[in-house]
Amino acid sequence: MSILEIVNQIGKKAKASSIQLRMITTADKDIAYELLEKYIKNKTSEILDANKKDIENAINNNLSKPLINRLKVSEDTISGIIKSIIEIKNQPNPIGEILENWEQPNGLKFSKICIPLGVLGVIYESRPNVTVDASCLALKSNNALILRGGSDSFHTSIKLVNIITESFKKAGLPNDIIQMIPSTNREAVDHLLEMNNYVNVIIPRGGKSLVKKINEKSKIPVIKHLDGICHIYVDKEANIEIAKKVILNSKLRRPEICGAAETLLIDTTLKDKSLELIQPLYEAGCIIKGDNYINSLHSSFETAKEEDWSTEYLDKIISVKIVDGVEGAIDHINNYSTNHTESIITENEETFSIFYNNIDSAIILKNASTQFADGGEFGFGAEIGISTDKLHVRGPVGAKHLTTFKYIVHGNGQLRT
Repeated sequence: MSILEIVNQIGKKAKASSIQLRMITTADKDIAYELLEKYIKNKTSEILDANKKDIENAINNNLSKPLINRLKVSEDTISGIIKSIIEIKNQPNPIGEILENWEQPNGLKFSKICIPLGVLGVIYESRPNVTVDASCLALKSNNALILRGGSDSFHTSIKLVNIITESFKKAGLPNDIIQMIPSTNREAVDHLLEMNNYVNVIIPRGGKSLVKKINEKSKIPVIKHLDGICHIYVDKEANIEIAKKVILNSKLRRPEICGAAETLLIDTTLKDKSLELIQPLYEAGCIIKGDNYINSLHSSFETAKEEDWSTEYLDKIISVKIVDGVEGAIDHINNYSTNHTESIITENEETFSIFYNNIDSAIILKNASTQFADGGEFGFGAEIGISTDKLHVRGPVGAKHLTTFKYIVHGNGQLRT
């Protein structure tokens, strides 16, 4: 059987299982989560062995350090995966929730009720944990799922899918609710993007080139984000100690994630505080690329080029610029932002209001790290991605966002005249 025939069969099975999934209960799902948590704990060594193969291949293929960091699974990673399973399990069940009730003068009673989307297609690259997060979120929202992992994480992802399938089968869930395309062939992706008779939404998790390609080729609606060029603006009325802590955490807690800060903007009235703000980053091994003033502060600082302001480094590198007040910060961000996440450090509520109202990013933070751009931190349990679109969801995409709705109308013999 060709890979296209295999993908087609996967689509058919997913569509059939999505219909069966409409009827499963919260209790059914809870049993599946508990079994998955148990099986992942018991098979930690098998997961780590599979990941070693992927890491070895990545090193042999000269993958960049940030990509290898995304790919790596440790015992701490496994603990994080288990934590996500528990958090998703404990989230309210979105399916069947009555979103609105109202009645018309003619006596018709209307209800707007939350329902699954149907079949999700998730295409991802280096992060094996996406396999579990996506599966658990799909189950929570009663959706079937087709996964297509990248070649870099292939062994780890296959091992995790096998564990998920075993757990869900043991829980008595319908067959084929979680499937993975067993090939890294690019034709498989192209075919998946055309299967609008089976798949209801595509969610890409990966680099800009992957997301751009999928958005251009897909015949299916896409929930996407491109680059995560996140900014921090230090206002003239900032608490400097808060600013230093937030800047350091935003950039270096995990520099390879999309919520990492890539550009630091400093109010011109704080020019004399610039080195104090930047020094903790530099001492921690971060490369500083600054405008002419910032570059003059230290012989090791580099000059920022025009492309630096629109670069997602995903590494220990940050671009720094002096701006003329909140208006200067807003102008810069609106020119270079990818509408992901921005943070302002200020004690002035009016300044925050100006910043918030003039920047059209999915997440705006005040006096907090950009690394809070995460579904778990938002209380969603986990995320299947962070959307920088406006339709149909924005920001971290949790289980309750993987739904749509339908209307139920109750009558008593009403006829329209």
